[in-house]
Amino acid sequence: MKMSKRLFDLAAAAGGLLLLAPLFALVALLIKLDDGGPVFFRQERIGYRGRPFRIWKFRTMVPGAEEIGGQLTPAGDRRITRIGRFLRRTKIDELPQLINVFWGEMSMVGPRPEVARYVALYSGAQRRVLELVPGITDPASVKYRRESELLARSADPEKQYREAIMPDKIALNLEYAARAGLLGDIGVILGTLFSLGRPGREKGSDNRGARL
Repeated sequence: MKMSKRLFDLAAAAGGLLLLAPLFALVALLIKLDDGGPVFFRQERIGYRGRPFRIWKFRTMVPGAEEIGGQLTPAGDRRITRIGRFLRRTKIDELPQLINVFWGEMSMVGPRPEVARYVALYSGAQRRVLELVPGITDPASVKYRRESELLARSADPEKQYREAIMPDKIALNLEYAARAGLLGDIGVILGTLFSLGRPGREKGSDNRGARL
């Protein structure tokens, strides 16, 4: 099963990178025209078995955003650029992670990789999620597709993320991993694509949109 999952990931990543190359070129041009800063945002995340790696994303925030503010990004954060708002809303900013999938650092479906400061807060039971290869999307990404809006409405976004959202995401991923298969992964991918087109606010949140 692991081999079939890796073959699926490799084929999907290679095919996606080839098909999306024109879109990547256009997005890179728009980012450069917007403020002249770097096209990509690279950030260290914690991956399989606690190994750090650098994630690929299109940059959606002003250069040096981490020094200006925190690592959570509620909706309406002033650090987000004009083109960045569109990239985050459509999740196009996440597509360069196909590079991580191609190199085996991530999977198409798996727990979203966290930064070290949040992984350090995991309980012993929660650390079991590090035995899973991180992914571009997961069941928690569908449920929390409007996370940035949820955090924006919170009086204490950091506390809400640490004490409510993050533990729930881990529980969802551990539950899914216990029954996961290739067909299930394809279902999660399709569910993610479907969720992007669903309008309106919901009690839940935004798929990865609340992250730098």
